[in-house]
Amino acid sequence: DEEVKANYELDAIITVVDAKHIIPHLEEEKPEGVENESVEQLAFADKIILNKIDLVTNSEKEVVIGKIREINKFADIIETQHSEVDLKRILGVKAFDLSRVLQVEEDFLDTEGEHMHDNSVSSVGIEFDGGLDLTMLNAWLSKMLRENGVDLFRSKGVLNVAGSDARYIFQGVHMLMGISSSADGIGRPWKEDEIRTNRLVFIGRNLDREAITRNFKACIAQ
Repeated sequence: DEEVKANYELDAIITVVDAKHIIPHLEEEKPEGVENESVEQLAFADKIILNKIDLVTNSEKEVVIGKIREINKFADIIETQHSEVDLKRILGVKAFDLSRVLQVEEDFLDTEGEHMHDNSVSSVGIEFDGGLDLTMLNAWLSKMLRENGVDLFRSKGVLNVAGSDARYIFQGVHMLMGISSSADGIGRPWKEDEIRTNRLVFIGRNLDREAITRNFKACIAQ
């Protein structure tokens, strides 16, 4: 809808967590084919409001935070009582502004040590050198989002496009994806002595690491 697009933007995904009762929901085993919505909502979040912290001990709270970090290591966790929160922390944060993402999350592509609570939910990180064919890359990403968008929670990457000194970046949620480059004023260009490494991360359900890696590398310019 062009009118909606012109007047609104996706600012951030906010998830409210009940510190007292969340762990049983995260550990609940669902029947085959039924998704654990608590896990999914945490995986999507940019901001997590950890509410009812007055009802748990400090050690219990740390366990809850640890469980959250197993699922989503990137989201800002805001501890609250009665869901009282400074609106400046959750509104107008521009979590989907790629230039801001790079400014405040230098390690936003770092998935080392990530482990997903739900065995069907995982993160696939790929890293390799070489210039990419932008047309082939766009075609592959579009195909993947079209076919697997329902199972893709988040996607993000820093890309080296053949024939360009611009540093390309993107991130997405399900089938929504934003992509831009330093040539558009987003982020910074490659440094002269910097290794131009492609880094791509997908967080989602039932991801085929081998197929994703193979298809990504197939986008290297010949």
